[in-house]
Amino acid sequence: MSRDIPAGAGGLLPDRYPTADFFVCDIFDVLPKTDMGSMEHPMFSLSTRPDRRILNYEHNGVEITVTPSVRGLATIHDKDILIFCISQLMAAINAGRAVSRVLHLKAHDLLVATNRETSGDGYKRLREAFERLAGTRITTNMVTGGLETTTGFGLIESWEIVRHTRAGRMVSVSVKLSDWLFRAVLAKSVLTLSRDYFRLRKPLERRIYELARKHCGRQPEWRVSVGTLLKKSGSASPRRVFRKMLRDMISADHLPDYHLEEEPGDIIRVSRRDVVVEPGQGLTLKPETLEEARRLAPDWDVYALESDWQAWWTRNGRRPLRSADKAFLGWVRKVVE
Repeated sequence: MSRDIPAGAGGLLPDRYPTADFFVCDIFDVLPKTDMGSMEHPMFSLSTRPDRRILNYEHNGVEITVTPSVRGLATIHDKDILIFCISQLMAAINAGRAVSRVLHLKAHDLLVATNRETSGDGYKRLREAFERLAGTRITTNMVTGGLETTTGFGLIESWEIVRHTRAGRMVSVSVKLSDWLFRAVLAKSVLTLSRDYFRLRKPLERRIYELARKHCGRQPEWRVSVGTLLKKSGSASPRRVFRKMLRDMISADHLPDYHLEEEPGDIIRVSRRDVVVEPGQGLTLKPETLEEARRLAPDWDVYALESDWQAWWTRNGRRPLRSADKAFLGWVRKVVE
């Protein structure tokens, strides 16, 4: 049986592209997003070796069967490709541009945006990820876009290298998403991720972050039993090993946005990493700015948004702003995309 590897060793991956150059700044302007279905339910392998198990999952009426190809199940690191595709589609939708299931991508942009190496091995691993995504088959009754249908599909329907170098390295690639995933995008059933998600080295760290983002979100905290977390993570490890991996993760304490604690009764408490802004040290916004924020984000708590923005500004060194009001509204637009 394949086992996911312990989460405690190694720390975060380096930020390989801390300052975007002129040619990739538009890629960094697009906030990473993923679909809520695969955040809530396990659809990707946490193994770092070829995983050829058939995965079966059932929770609260949702049934999922994941069947591998001869190359094994798609991994949670392979999911980077889907995150990149979903992010590009949502940016286009929010800009009022027409979208389709077929995307034309530059391989270099994908690697940079997901903090991957642009070496020869990086392109080779990218091709292998495309093959696993296309070969892995999902059968589920999960609702997307308001429709509950029992359907089978690949994580991507097809892919094709459109242009490559003389050495065979892909330059541009065409990807056709499954109808299931495309419906989720059109319904905006997606959530924004921290860019530091791509710096998480261990598969279980990424999966726990996804679950924290989905279930804790902007609430102050979320409590979950170790048994439920084990089931929802899709980990193949026994509970005692899984618990040890969680304790290692708690000790390392480097999940973006969220902090984990162990509580009596085999409970894990997930809480947000809010930065406290002392009175008098924050930025003052005009009342009409908050009214505009309510218009931009009608389903959000505008004061919670203001608090999050103040915390973000503090984390980024309290850099001087020409207009705090314009900066806040620009941040709100990106958050609610």
